[in-house]
Amino acid sequence: MKFVLAILIAPLFVFSQDFPQDYFQSPLDIPLDVSGSFGELRSNHFHSGLDFKTKGVEGLPVYAAGDGYVSRIKISTFGYGKAIYITHPNGYTSVYGHLQKANGAIETYIKSKQYKEQSYEVEMYLYPTELPVKKGDIIAFTGNTGGSGAPHLHFEFRNTKSEEILNPMHFGFKKIINDDRKPVIQGVVAYPLDSTVVNKSQKPIAINFSKQADGNYLGTKIQANGKIGIGINAFDYCTNAYNKNGLYKVKAYLNGVLYYQYGFDGFAFDETRYINNFIDYERFHLMGQRVQKLFQLSDYPLSVVAGNKKDGTIKVQPGANYTYRVELYDFHGNKVELVIPIEFSTTEPTIKKVIQKTPYFVKAKNESIFEKENVSVQIPENAFYSNFYLNFDVNKDILTLHDDSVPVHKNITITFSNVQGLTEEQLAKTYIATLDGYKLEYNKTYRKGNTFSIKTKTLGKYKLAQDVTPPRIYNVNFVEGSTLKEQKIISVSISDLQSDINTYNGYLNGKWILMEYDYKTKKLVHNLDDNICVQGRNDLKIVVTDNLQNSSTFESYFFR
Repeated sequence: MKFVLAILIAPLFVFSQDFPQDYFQSPLDIPLDVSGSFGELRSNHFHSGLDFKTKGVEGLPVYAAGDGYVSRIKISTFGYGKAIYITHPNGYTSVYGHLQKANGAIETYIKSKQYKEQSYEVEMYLYPTELPVKKGDIIAFTGNTGGSGAPHLHFEFRNTKSEEILNPMHFGFKKIINDDRKPVIQGVVAYPLDSTVVNKSQKPIAINFSKQADGNYLGTKIQANGKIGIGINAFDYCTNAYNKNGLYKVKAYLNGVLYYQYGFDGFAFDETRYINNFIDYERFHLMGQRVQKLFQLSDYPLSVVAGNKKDGTIKVQPGANYTYRVELYDFHGNKVELVIPIEFSTTEPTIKKVIQKTPYFVKAKNESIFEKENVSVQIPENAFYSNFYLNFDVNKDILTLHDDSVPVHKNITITFSNVQGLTEEQLAKTYIATLDGYKLEYNKTYRKGNTFSIKTKTLGKYKLAQDVTPPRIYNVNFVEGSTLKEQKIISVSISDLQSDINTYNGYLNGKWILMEYDYKTKKLVHNLDDNICVQGRNDLKIVVTDNLQNSSTFESYFFR
C-alpha cells in the first residue's frame, strides 16, 4: 500500500525512469502486429500490456524475453487463460497470456500439478531453482484461452517488487514495432458544469470539427457562460489499419498554457477500475462511445492523471476569448492537434437538463443503507464517483436499483431477508438473479437460513430465482463402443441455463482425467496423450455441477 500511495503522488506522464533497451527480445519470431496497446480503454479496466496478433492461428512458439525463472503459472478459465510469469534478475517480470499450452518441462510441471490437485484451474508460485529459463527459450505456444476473443499473445512487464504494470514500449519494443500513423479523433464533447449553458445546451453536447490540410483538426466555436469541460473520443492505429488502439499521451492547453494532461507509462492494478471515472461512463453506457474526459470534478487516485496542477475545467468569463488546444500522441511520437475556439455567450438554453429527483439521494463519500419490504441495499463510502439521486424501489419482489448508466467502484451488498413460503429444498436452490428483460443472470449468492445476499458492482434489477435444472452434457465426439485408433482427444459440450457451470470432472476407468474447459465454445476436452486410457475397453464418466449443486452425469465407453 505504501508503494501505491507513492505512485499516486508522482505523475507517470513525466516518466524519467531508465529502462533497459536491449535486454529483452521479442516473445514471437514474426513481425509484431499490435492489436491492443498499453492503457487501452477496456470494460472496467485499462489494458495492462500489448496484444500481438498471431496470424489468426494458434501454436506459434513463444520465447522467453530474457534470462530468469518461471515464478508463477496460472491456469484459468477466464482472464489470461493459461499464463506464464518469468522473473528476471534486473528487477522486472514478463507475462505471457492466452497460451495454448506450455513447452517441455513447464508443461510437464503444470500437468503434474493439475493431476495432483485434480483441477484444470491451478495457480503456482515457484522458487528460482525450479524452472529456470534462458533468453530465447521456447516456453509455450500461442493460443486463445481465457477471455481472449481471437488467437493472440498478451504480453506485459511488471516491476517485480511493486507489481506495478509498465508500458512494454519502454523496454526497447518501440524499435521493433513500426508505427507511422497519427492518432484519429472521432468525437469531441463539451460539458456544461454547474448551471452553465454550452451552445444553447445544459446537457453534454457534441462539438463539430473538421480535418485540416495539415492533418490536424479544427473544432467549431464553443459558446458558454460559465464552467465547462472538454472530452475527446479518439484512438490510434499502430501496425495495421484495422485495430483501433489506445492513445499514449494527451496534453490540453488553454491560451498556450498547459492545462491538463495524462499518459500511460504505468499504473497499479488497484487503480484500473477508475477507468469508469476517467471516461464519460454514462455516454459509454448509452452510446458505446468511450469519451476521455480532459477534466476531473474531484480528486481520485488514478496515477495516469496525478500531478495536474489544474483540474482541467474551464471558467468562461464575460468579455473573454479562449483557444483550447489538445495534443494527442502515440508512443512513437506521432502527434495530431485539435484546436477549439471558446467565447463567452449568454444565450438561453434550448436543450434543458432535467434532474430526476427521488427520495434517495446518494452522497458518494458517505455510507448509505436503503430498505424496503424485505430488501436492503448497503452502499459503502466511495462506491460512486459523484452524488446522485438513486432510483430505488421494490415492487412484486423485484428490486429496482437504478440502472447501469452510473458506474460502481466498490461492492454494494444486496440482501433479501426473511424469505417466506419456500421449503428447505427450494431454499437450497435459490439465488439472487439479475433481471435483464426476461433473462435471469446468476450472481454468486450467500445464504444464511432464509436470508440471501450478494455483492455486486452493477446497478439494475434483481430478484430471487430458483434453479432446479441440471447442466447439459452433449455433442460427444465419439460413438459409444467405437475403437479410437487415430483420435487424439475426447470432447463434449456442456452448458447450464441459469446458475452457470461450477465444477466438471472426468474419469477413465475410475481414474480422474484432466479436461480443459473453454467457456467460449462450451467444450470440455481431454487429450488422450495423457496416457490414462488403456488398451482395450475404457469406461468414461463425466460429472458436471452448476452453482446450485444441480448435477449431471454422462457415461459411455470406447476401445483403444
